Amino acid sequence: MADLMVDFIISLDGYASAEGWPGFWGMEGPEYLAWLDSDGEKQHTSLMGATTYRLMSGFAAQMPDDPGFAQLDTMPKVVFSSTLQTPLTWRNTELVRGDAVAAVRDLKKNSDRPLRTLGSLSLCRSLLMAGLVDRYRIVVFPVITGATGRNRIFDEYPDVRLDLIGSRTFDGRLQLLEYAPTVLAGPPGADV
Repeated sequence: MADLMVDFIISLDGYASAEGWPGFWGMEGPEYLAWLDSDGEKQHTSLMGATTYRLMSGFAAQMPDDPGFAQLDTMPKVVFSSTLQTPLTWRNTELVRGDAVAAVRDLKKNSDRPLRTLGSLSLCRSLLMAGLVDRYRIVVFPVITGATGRNRIFDEYPDVRLDLIGSRTFDGRLQLLEYAPTVLAGPPGADV
């Protein structure tokens, strides 16, 4: 059975991106980039929604020699969409038009290859609420993008208890935090 990890990079104030800022908020360093390029970070299937697919496949087409996109190009990818049409232009990508939760439940049951989300905030929220997420991994970039931040990651999430199962610092400034999530019916001790 495959594990499912939700994998986010965020600003300290919880944004997925920020207007005018470069990728990784311009703070990626050699240690972090080497870790991203390690073999252990390449052995999974990436799950994403249509918006993330359009964005990332566009970047991959524009920058085919970029090591990060070259790596993503070779990996298996599954995109969930009712609006995209086949054939998809990004290599190794399967389009699923049906219910994403049901499809991921089936992937978890019938695959040995780990599953990992790529962006796709609403997909991640749906998978968490369905009880399919085994781990959350968050890399916190030390920036606050209150004026320019876009896409607050945890808006509309249920209450979730996170049990820390791992942590690491990259380049003396980026914090990786890995958690096992438990969706709660409400705050601890509240009668729900």
